[in-house]
Amino acid sequence: MSTDKTLHPLQPTRSAPAVFGAGAAIGVLGGMIGLGGAEFRLPLLISVFGFAALSAVILNKAMSLVVVLVSLPARMVAVPVGEVAARWPVAVNLLAGSLLGAWAGASWAVRMRSAALYKVLAALMVLMAAAMVLTHTTTLGTLDLPLGAQIPAGVVARFGIGVVAAIMGVAGGELLIPTIVLLFGEDIKTAGSLSLLVSLPTMLVAFARYSRDGSFAVLGANLRFTAVMAAGSVTGAVLGGLLLGVFPDLVLIPALAILLLVSAVKLARHD
Repeated sequence: MSTDKTLHPLQPTRSAPAVFGAGAAIGVLGGMIGLGGAEFRLPLLISVFGFAALSAVILNKAMSLVVVLVSLPARMVAVPVGEVAARWPVAVNLLAGSLLGAWAGASWAVRMRSAALYKVLAALMVLMAAAMVLTHTTTLGTLDLPLGAQIPAGVVARFGIGVVAAIMGVAGGELLIPTIVLLFGEDIKTAGSLSLLVSLPTMLVAFARYSRDGSFAVLGANLRFTAVMAAGSVTGAVLGGLLLGVFPDLVLIPALAILLLVSAVKLARHD
């Protein structure tokens, strides 16, 4: 059972327009680099809206799930279903590790003390910043591993990503996409679609594990807040997608990475 029992915001509840606007802003940031923006939403839930660490993770997971569900149909238009289905061995390989990782990560999160969880979240945000810079500023090749090494490497990598995604309440695309490219040699567009397909069941497993903890009540207590921010996130992600390429990666990516690092420092110092 978690020691984090704060089920309501520590600060006054914000108005629906403010919550929607905050979600939209996060969605735009993520959409401009082809992601859902959950990495940016988590510190916002803690620093601006006053949720305790575990409560913020659970709410972030719920909103991430909505964004992934909405993104999947649009992604299938960009990358035909048949093309993605042909890569089913890759998806199965990744799921073998991700489902266990999601359960383990959620289990660890609900058992951590709040002070420890803040520091873990801060460290993981630094990891996300590094992954974002690597993915968007370098050309990823493939490791060309033999099949005997590729399969266990995929399971181990996805277990770790599943843990990270569950603890942060994110889909994990920032880590999963480069992993698919490096281990399986897929192009970025196909890797993005595979990432969404693998992330959905993984997120459901983590969500199921969180539902067994008392802190899951934060979702019911803040259902309207969650729905409004999720709607804003989806709207912002669409707008951000339209702005994709408008800002040069050499400017946008470092700025977003710095934003994550500043947020990480604030979380590390959180009481």
